[in-house]
Order: sequence, then C-alpha cells, then structure tokens
Amino acid sequence: MDAFHFFATSWVSPELLGLTALGTFLGIYVGAIPGLSVTMAVSILISFTFSWDVNNALCLMVGVYMGGVYGGSRTAILLNIPGAPSAIATAMDGYPLAKKGLAGEAIGLSTVMSVIGGFVGIIVLALAAPTVSEFAITFQPRDYMMLGVLGIMLVGSLSGNSLAKGIFAGALGLLIGTVGLDPMSAEERFTFGVVDLWDGINPVAVMIGMFGVSEALHQLHHMNKAVVKQKISRIIPKLSDIKKYLPLSLQSSFIGVIVGALPGTGGDIAALMAYDHAKRTTKDPKVPFGEGAKEGLIAPESANNAAVGGAYIPMLTLGIPGDAVTAVFIGALFIHGLNPGPLLLVEQPQMFWFTVGNLTLANIFVLIFGLTGIRLFSKIVECPKGILIPLIFLLSIVGAYAINNAVIDIWWMLAFGAFGYFMRLYGFPVGPVILGVILSSLTDENWRRAILTESGSLGNFFAHIFTSPLSSILFMSIVLIFVSQTSLWKKHLKPRLLRSK
Repeated sequence: MDAFHFFATSWVSPELLGLTALGTFLGIYVGAIPGLSVTMAVSILISFTFSWDVNNALCLMVGVYMGGVYGGSRTAILLNIPGAPSAIATAMDGYPLAKKGLAGEAIGLSTVMSVIGGFVGIIVLALAAPTVSEFAITFQPRDYMMLGVLGIMLVGSLSGNSLAKGIFAGALGLLIGTVGLDPMSAEERFTFGVVDLWDGINPVAVMIGMFGVSEALHQLHHMNKAVVKQKISRIIPKLSDIKKYLPLSLQSSFIGVIVGALPGTGGDIAALMAYDHAKRTTKDPKVPFGEGAKEGLIAPESANNAAVGGAYIPMLTLGIPGDAVTAVFIGALFIHGLNPGPLLLVEQPQMFWFTVGNLTLANIFVLIFGLTGIRLFSKIVECPKGILIPLIFLLSIVGAYAINNAVIDIWWMLAFGAFGYFMRLYGFPVGPVILGVILSSLTDENWRRAILTESGSLGNFFAHIFTSPLSSILFMSIVLIFVSQTSLWKKHLKPRLLRSK
C-alpha cells in the first residue's frame, strides 16, 4: 500500500503533475533540435533546481529526459537530421516515409511505439531492478569491448549490399572517435600538434554534418522535383497496425531494457541493435529496409525509450549510471541529499517508487504531446527546397555551435557534411561512420582495461573468453553476425538452411 502511495505522489499533486507535463513538453522540443542534447538540458536544470524540493526537481528533470529521448525522432523523420544519436536508426526508414508523403503516419506510429517501449522499460524497472542490475554488474571489460565490436558488426545492416563499404565506414568512425588525448595515458592521438583537437571531434558535430548538411547538399540535385504533399489525415495509427507490429515492438523493447541497463551504453546502441534485429527477423517486408519500412521505424523507437527504464536500474540499485543522463541524475540526487546505490531500496523505498510513478506519468505525457503538433511539423517537409535547404543549413549551424558554443564545431560539421555528401555520391553509407564514432570510446577503453587485467597477454584474454559463459555468447554472436554478412552465407549456407526447414 505504501508503494502505491509513493507511486501516485506526482499524479495527485497539481504542482508535480504540472512540472512533469512542462518537462516532457520542453524535452520533446529540446530533443528535436540537433545539438541541444538531453544531457545538457538536465545539467542546466540542476543549477536552477538545486534549491527546490527534491520531488519538484526530479519531476521536471524526468519529464525532460523522457520527452527528449522521444523528441529526436521528429527531425529524424522530417529532415533526416537526428535530434539525438538514439534517433540515427529512426532516420533510416522514417525519412523515406516522409519523402513518400507519410510523415504524419510515421510520427504517429513512432510515438505510440515509443510509449509502448517506455512502459516496458518502466515495468522491468519496477519488477526486476535487483535481478537485472546483478546481471549487468557481471560484465567484465572484455564483455563491454565485445559489445562495442558487436555494435560495429551491425554495419552489415546499415551498409546496403556492400559489406566492404560498410566496414570501411565503421572503421572510419572508430578512427574519428580516437582523435584527442588518450583517456588512460593522456598521450595525443591523431592531433598533429593542434590544441583544438585535444578534446577530440564532437560526435554530435559529425552526426549533424553527415546527416543534415550532406542531405541538404544531396537535395541540390533535386531542386526541380515536385514537393511531396504529406498525408496527415490519420495521425493516430490503426489498431490493426499496432497489433501487427506489437510483437516486434515488445522484442525491441526488451533489447532496449537490457542494453540500457549496461552501464555506459544507452539508447543509441539499443536502437541500432533493435534495428538490426528487426532487419534479420522480418521476413518479406512490404517495403525494403532503408526505403521506408515501418519495421525499421518501430524497432529503434521502441528500444531507445525502453532503454530509459533500463538506464535507471543500475543508477538506483548500484549507484552506477546507465547512460550520460543518469550520470547527471546521480549528481542531482547527491545534491538533494540522496545516495543512489544498493541501500536506496532499503533505506528510501519511497524515492524508488516515486521515480517509477513519475516515469510512468512522463511517458503518458509523451503520448499526449507526441500526437499533437504533427500537422505543423509536417509542413516543414512541404516547404519548397529553396526554403528547406537553407533551413537545414541554419539548423545544422545552430545545432553544431550549441554543443560547446565553439566555432570549431561548426567547421567540423561543415567538413563532415561535405565528406558525407561525397560518400553518398559514391555509394558509401554514412550511418556506420556515426556508429563507429559513438562506440569508439566503449570499445577502445574496455579493450585497454581487458588487456591490462590480463597483464598484456592475448593468450589469457582469449582463454578467459571461452571460460566465461557470457563472454562466449558475445564472442559467438560476433562470429555468427560476421559470417551471416558474407557472400558464402548468402549464396550457399542460408539457402541450405531454408531448404532443410
């Protein structure tokens, strides 16, 4: 009974209800603007709310978090500019749907599936927080390194028919991600003596350039093409569509929860893994992936919102952040005199259930606000290209500058935009580049830690992979994914397996 009372605290208080609604509304539009990250927004809120009552502060910040994770899909669908890294996979099929005049339907479907994913994450948080957190803490550095490699192997799902081009793009992203000072030794890597490169190249600048600017340059080839009128007569998805895609949404949501519960990962990796899962398990999609497949929209949107609940699991039960935003939340909890960790559920269960109830309320507001304003947003795609292309450039410049208030990020954004344009021109996918940049730190740092724990012995490193069930599963997954992307599998092994069935 006490748990229900704490759960409903923010539901029955007009002040807390209003703060949650305000935070969710602002989060959606902050998440939709490239460069204005949810992490930045929550960090700024700490400075404004540190003198507030803890419940009031958490309601506003939780709303911004939930809304911001969802909001990145808006510009990803309409402009092919992901508002956040977790929306990269959404753009792959969301933007082609918008180009076909189905922006309203795409946003409506992504909203409902995002909310379903959010509820799955919250339910798992409420019911299985201790169990999942115990599983997450069993991950060794080598397991995190292999998780990063597993993510890189997903380039096969993002690289069309050419595995070689996909691997090249992913490796290029890894290289870009290593620029700067070595995180363990502080040695310069690929800086060529330029001080501005000590902090590395901001992945958001790379993302905005590769997706936003390169798309604007690509559209210059189609200036005379007729504007596609968006069909917005039906925003709320059909019940038949929801039933049809619900199994995929639930599967993707569980992927999101598991990945989100692994410290240091987050919704971006969860979304890409869910996209890969959808592409591998969907038989005979009506529309090919990358050309407007609804499955390619549903999977990442379900996963990245489910990852929010997953990220809270290690934060509340272990005091370990699941992603960058929950790292900021830990700071906020400490400021307000709370100690997230193993004793939180015992000493302050009211905060755990208050958080669960507040996340649920924020997720409901995502549904309400997510299904409004779509007609206005959809008009963006109907703008004449003479207006739309300068608008994309303007949003890209503002977004790149907003990262660190630094002009250098604008130059990087423009440079990678031009580079991305030529990659598109010669048939190289840009998605794996961003994936490589995002996963570079996870892979690099944990590879170093894994080797240090083995005293520099590669033999011991591989020996311990096969003595650990978790490491063995991850290693075999990498091998199977690689084999499944080769011509040997596609031409010989896969047809034999199908015939045997």
